[in-house]
Amino acid sequence: MTSIAQLQRLLKYTYGLVPIVAGLDKFTNLLTNWSSYLSEGQKGLLPMEASAFMKIVGVIEIVAGLLVFLKPLYGAYLVMVWLICIALVLITGGGYFDVAVRDLVMAIGAYTLAQLTLLSKNSK
Repeated sequence: MTSIAQLQRLLKYTYGLVPIVAGLDKFTNLLTNWSSYLSEGQKGLLPMEASAFMKIVGVIEIVAGLLVFLKPLYGAYLVMVWLICIALVLITGGGYFDVAVRDLVMAIGAYTLAQLTLLSKNSK
């Protein structure tokens, strides 16, 4: 039988590693061209090039992933909020609705990690 600790560990690695990998890729664009996820209207609102903005996003994602490893409760909530924000950007940009839905589902997983972390803290 799977324990709460095993589920928490699986989610911790998932929500720690995925933001770090995605954040690092904002500097290389090996997985995708991240700037293409911004609509032309959104790019026009930025005070910098979209690629520079994506590098800032990458740093935030790396920090969020590291926080999941160091402080899972806070990190999980940060990743949850971050994923919701990304989904909202995609929805308001008028495209990538499939990715927006995926990010909202991932936000639920991050919330689940936070709740499992609370359960394990309260059971000690």
